[in-house]
Amino acid sequence: MEPIAWLRVPETDELPEDLQAFFAKAEEKLGHVPNVFRVFSLSPAHFQLWFRYYDYLMRDEEASALSRAEREMIAVAVSSENRCEYCLASHGAYLRELEPDHVKTDLIAHNFRRADLSDRERAILDFAVRMTTDSHTMSPADLEPLRAVGLSDEAIFEVGQVAAMFNFTNRLGNALGWRPNERYYTAQRP
Repeated sequence: MEPIAWLRVPETDELPEDLQAFFAKAEEKLGHVPNVFRVFSLSPAHFQLWFRYYDYLMRDEEASALSRAEREMIAVAVSSENRCEYCLASHGAYLRELEPDHVKTDLIAHNFRRADLSDRERAILDFAVRMTTDSHTMSPADLEPLRAVGLSDEAIFEVGQVAAMFNFTNRLGNALGWRPNERYYTAQRP
């Protein structure tokens, strides 16, 4: 079996007790420990900081102006643009959990421009992908399509933060050879 990363991945018993407990909780809740947790555990302090921010951006329902599905769509579209196998597999599975139209979810992963999206979803993904590929050329005009579909400045900032989180994580995953858990490929598929 191939390693899950090109760097050393610590064994669970090498980790601080709090991280071992966190992994046990993930195993209980999810039925597995995501490989991203295992590879990030090379630096436990960095893992905990990264995870708190990731968890806040992707899971907090009260503080978010975006739906959980919209945030997962951003994750998938940005990861597709960056060709990040790890995030495409894992967040593709999470999106299929939230979105019953699996053709739509697959199209977002392959080419979101061909997916049957609402005007709001299209504006969000257009912005996130443009931020991924051409942020240095963006101007105030790039925010107008988001405002036209009703997004507040706070919501636009959140779109940018989610896209930035995945640009950061995609680059780590790609450059360090992260492999997704195999179960992501078949999750939520008939």
